[in-house]
Amino acid sequence: MTPLPPPLGTGELRFWRLDQERHATSWDTGEGSYRVGGRWNSRGVRAVYTSVDPSTAIMEVAVHKGFKVLDTSPHVLTSARILDMSTVHVVHAEDIPNANWLIPGSHGPGQQAFGNQLLQDHLFCLVPSTVSRHSWNLIFDADQAAGHFDDVKQERRRALSLQKPSTTLVVLDGVIGGSCSCRPPSNATPPQTTVFASRPAQGDRSWL
Repeated sequence: MTPLPPPLGTGELRFWRLDQERHATSWDTGEGSYRVGGRWNSRGVRAVYTSVDPSTAIMEVAVHKGFKVLDTSPHVLTSARILDMSTVHVVHAEDIPNANWLIPGSHGPGQQAFGNQLLQDHLFCLVPSTVSRHSWNLIFDADQAAGHFDDVKQERRRALSLQKPSTTLVVLDGVIGGSCSCRPPSNATPPQTTVFASRPAQGDRSWL
């Protein structure tokens, strides 16, 4: 469960990441982003991309790698706890030089260079999610952050069925990520679930 703030909970900061099962043991190596680069890092930097809630972690994979991946492959959801909150640097939307960097799509060398500097200067960086502007992603350099988080937990998630007739997928060019149960019109029969997601650019590999 996502930790609750005091006085309802401990207020600890946990991060979450969803990987295909075959990559579960190497979730914290940043191998994918090291090889091909990512939204906030260039090739050669071992950036690990996570979220501060499990829903956003799942949505990131669904949007950037396709809902078919979740439908056909078992995944492992990993979470861990940051030991020292003072090591977390918060990057607000207004701190980002180019507002377009928070819109889903291709990322360029300027954005990657900006991210490289963040990862060099800070152990952990909170940045706004591009699939949901109401959520946060947490990124870190695999080598620098080693030993600064603990309580790693993993749980296997079976493939999600997205083929049910009562499920409607709506892809928007906006930035909302999430799901909601919608009441059908009075003349409709089954209830439906509408999933909202941002449309990624072709070949977008920002969630690595």
